[in-house]
Amino acid sequence: MEIRKLYAADAEKYWTLRLEAFQTFPEAFATSYEEAIARENPIQQAADGLEAVGSCTFGAFVDGELIGIVTLVQEMREKQRHRADIFGMFVKASHQGSGGGKALMSEAINYARNLKGIEKVNLSVVANNEGAKKLYSNLGFKVFGYEEKALKVGDVYLDEEHMVLFI
Repeated sequence: MEIRKLYAADAEKYWTLRLEAFQTFPEAFATSYEEAIARENPIQQAADGLEAVGSCTFGAFVDGELIGIVTLVQEMREKQRHRADIFGMFVKASHQGSGGGKALMSEAINYARNLKGIEKVNLSVVANNEGAKKLYSNLGFKVFGYEEKALKVGDVYLDEEHMVLFI
């Protein structure tokens, strides 16, 4: 498995995997599949996002196939520059349990450690996603908040746990 930073040239593979994530695990993301496919120029938007200042997206590759992604975004406001956030963590169902999630998260955490001034990394996870919560806890993240009805998928409400890792 290869873990590396994604660039604009990876936008099509990245966007294809994001769509799969939205379809496969709609409860895990704030963006719905329907919202995603309605975007204008989604590949260009993805390319721009992969090159955005303060943001770094990592991909996990197996035999050249992108099987997982995670994005780390550093806060830009002066009073929040000591923080970074994890977004869009996803590993294909066929590769879950293979160590890809841990490798992606470890790369993002190490990257954050090397950013000037970063003291903590935040993330949110759906409260019933036991696998993801176990991964994050094993990497040192601690729950600092619980939000009831954070997301609504159809008629189903989902709670989220907010986690932090001090680095």
